[in-house]
Amino acid sequence: MKIGIPTEIKSDEYRVAVTPAGVREMTEHGHRVLVQAGAGNGSAIADAEYEAQGAAILADAAAVFGQAEMILHVKELQASEIEMLRPGQLLFTYLHLAPDPEQARGLCDSGATCIAYETVEDAKGRLPLLAPMSEIAGKIATQAGAHILEKPRGGRGILLGGVPGVAAANVMVIGGGVVGMNSAFVAIGMEADVFVFDRSIDRLRDLEVAFGGRCSTVYSTTLAVEEMLPRVDLVIGAVLVHGARAPYVIRREQLALMKPGAVLVDVAIDQGGCFETSKPTTHHEPTFEVEGIIHYCVANMPGAVPITSTHALTNATLPYAIALADHGVPDAIRRDPGLRPGINVAAGKVTHPAVAEGVGMPYVPVEEALGLDGSAA
Repeated sequence: MKIGIPTEIKSDEYRVAVTPAGVREMTEHGHRVLVQAGAGNGSAIADAEYEAQGAAILADAAAVFGQAEMILHVKELQASEIEMLRPGQLLFTYLHLAPDPEQARGLCDSGATCIAYETVEDAKGRLPLLAPMSEIAGKIATQAGAHILEKPRGGRGILLGGVPGVAAANVMVIGGGVVGMNSAFVAIGMEADVFVFDRSIDRLRDLEVAFGGRCSTVYSTTLAVEEMLPRVDLVIGAVLVHGARAPYVIRREQLALMKPGAVLVDVAIDQGGCFETSKPTTHHEPTFEVEGIIHYCVANMPGAVPITSTHALTNATLPYAIALADHGVPDAIRRDPGLRPGINVAAGKVTHPAVAEGVGMPYVPVEEALGLDGSAA
């Protein structure tokens, strides 16, 4: 199979879909890898490093899209890239379609089969291709929040860890999954007073053990959140519903409960945001203010650390990409049923129920869209 690696063109995106090690593995499986010139520059990977492992370097994205049977990407395609997709082509990337009906319609119109990293599942129902970026985003969320809390950045002017004789900041993490756990670990390490909210008692028990009692865990209800808001300096929103638009955990009217200059970091912004007042921002203009509260809603947080992120992403996605290239979609999902929920769009249809609900389009099962028999389920 011909596998294409175009340069990412989303604003402030420096990652690339595959490292030279990934190229080597793919070529050893008999596949031809086509890399756009300069695709790895943002991650400190030169074209020559790809060539040394068997990749062909192509001049531009049009050449990559035109020749490749499968496109490996990092972030959702931009409009100019969607126009280059063709029927039957395979796209494997982060999509985050639920809050983005325009992208969903464009992908449907292309006729391509589009597999989203963020909805591929493992045997335990976890999200193995989302996890590495969630780990990075969780760590960045706390670092960014600490920075934005500084007065020159618009924040309250408080040091996350305090100093002897001066209290530390209060950090509230809403969501105890991979993002929330990593956010809390960093906040604890910075000696803040940390409170993790989640709706799963079992998860809160796990976090108590993982944190060794170094933070407070709280069962998340609307009232519990409201009672905490007047005390907090930094809130990190880390909620996730597989494939679906993120639920709001803080509404606009609740901002009035918070201290002026407090900071909200919305790590769920790719899925529409978990604060009602959130809107996507970029690394160059990461914040905005609503009702005196500073919002940080960068939609590609891991893109700020592309060397770390690119290698972590390749480590996770490579086995799946090779399986798709080796066997094709029907056989790949027979061999690994966890790939099936990853298929968000196929043959012009939306094939993930939560995505269909989010974008307001009909849901069509993967097997029906691709004309497969039930054995692929």
